Amino acid sequence: MAASALRGWMSWQGLRERVAAQRDRSFGLPVQDSVRLGGARPVRLADFDHALVLVVLALVAFGLVMVYSASVALPDNPKFARYSATYFLSRHLLAIGIGLVCALVVVQLPIAFWERHAGHVFLLALLLLVIVLLPFVGKVVNYSRRWIPLGIMNFQPSELAKLAIALYAADYMVRKMDVKENFFQAVWPMVVAVAVVGVLLLRQPDMGAFIVIATIAMGILFLGGVNGRMFLLIATVLVATFAIIIAFDDLRRERILAYLDPWNPKYVQGKAYQLTHSLIAIGRGEIFGQGLGASVEKLHYLPEAHTDFLLAVIGEELGFVGVASVIVLFFWLTRRIFMIGRQAIALDRVFAGLMVQGIGLWIGAQAFINMGVNLGVLPTKGLTLPLMSYGGSAILMNLVALAIVLRVDRETRALMRGGKA
Repeated sequence: MAASALRGWMSWQGLRERVAAQRDRSFGLPVQDSVRLGGARPVRLADFDHALVLVVLALVAFGLVMVYSASVALPDNPKFARYSATYFLSRHLLAIGIGLVCALVVVQLPIAFWERHAGHVFLLALLLLVIVLLPFVGKVVNYSRRWIPLGIMNFQPSELAKLAIALYAADYMVRKMDVKENFFQAVWPMVVAVAVVGVLLLRQPDMGAFIVIATIAMGILFLGGVNGRMFLLIATVLVATFAIIIAFDDLRRERILAYLDPWNPKYVQGKAYQLTHSLIAIGRGEIFGQGLGASVEKLHYLPEAHTDFLLAVIGEELGFVGVASVIVLFFWLTRRIFMIGRQAIALDRVFAGLMVQGIGLWIGAQAFINMGVNLGVLPTKGLTLPLMSYGGSAILMNLVALAIVLRVDRETRALMRGGKA
């Protein structure tokens, strides 16, 4: 009788297992061993955020169209007389192609790779920031030495530094998690690292990149759980540093004064020239714009229309509707990146989560600053609009960073479906 009961129980257990397996198949859940994050078989191609990819591609494609529109008339300027009408379009398209190829390679690398080499990437960024300052290496454009010529494109080390600080700060917080309540043990070394990067960037000079990098580092420290009083102290030190820089730097002080009163005759043809023409362009656009390609300000009135002030051209040609669309897309993208970071942290993947949120801060903060400059809400900083403005280094590093975000999302989805890390 006991044997009969045992056979009945085993039969019932077998039935339950078959029903559970059938239910998993009906919901599309993979078998636990079918996904391996660090093994021979990659995560399934279907396990990624389709909406994220579509929004990124939409921003890149929209930027490509607007870069062409903003730069098509530049050859009429004697400064660009030797360029064809499609010169900037072709170079921007080449940068997008290189960026997409690099992104496809990066998305295949497990996040454990970046965790192991976070320090090495940071040291590489520091080395390049030093090399670009060498007179026989760095290329000077508009009195700034920020680019290393590589033949097919000029590479800007500050763009790599933005990714490097996100990797390094996330790795640092994971290593210092047990001493995050002690200021000197948990925060001071990170402050020194950011300060070294800041000194190198201000030598170029590139104040805008320094602000973005400081924002990334501070954001990761805050999200990593650093004591609120310590965070406030760091913020106070940074604000005081910026105030001192502005007080002793005539160029930057003039920019601040011009931003506060752009229509003053003293500044309207000088430091506020770009800002006033950006405001004129956006004002001309009204609700629906003058029409694609119909911008007047891009005809040599608004400097850097295809880079720092691309949003002004969008505002003039596509109006409030075009500008609002760009703002909504960047808001959605930043929010989605933060959600991916939160999901990773919820699965105890702290490095991956903090790194992704650092990338979200990078994209969101830089987009916010660029939009604020174009709209006259913030002083001119020389920052491009991520994924959209002309600039090979920026496009390349934006796409690489977003490929890392996509990889984190794929690994998180695999773990949630029973995969093994």
